[in-house]
Amino acid sequence: MSAEANLAAVRKIYEAFGQGDVETILGMLADEVDWAAEASGDAAPWYGRRTNRDQVAAFFAEIGGALEVQEFTPKSFAANDDGEVMAVIGFKVTVQATGREAEMEIHHYWRFEDGKVVRYRGTEDTAQMKEALAG
Repeated sequence: MSAEANLAAVRKIYEAFGQGDVETILGMLADEVDWAAEASGDAAPWYGRRTNRDQVAAFFAEIGGALEVQEFTPKSFAANDDGEVMAVIGFKVTVQATGREAEMEIHHYWRFEDGKVVRYRGTEDTAQMKEALAG
């Protein structure tokens, strides 16, 4: 698919996230996906690698159970015709258990094959998130 088509897909994913529409996001994934936010960490419940739609659904449930998203503002995108999209997002959350806030820029890497997400990596300020989660 073209860079424009993949950008449109990522924008659709972000719109669905903003509406709490996880089913739309899951429908955009390949059957086998390599999905991770902080793949090797365990400071937040949503950290770690996921490999299928059920596990990605749990990723969103874990975020939703821990955080109240105050801001999720895509700021910049880059894409190529090789199926890759990068995004920078303004992100601000309140941790439900502690009431503490975290505000940062997060970065997303998306890889598409045949119009489906096959790989996602998200990065965030893990030290700041760990502190907010710990209260």
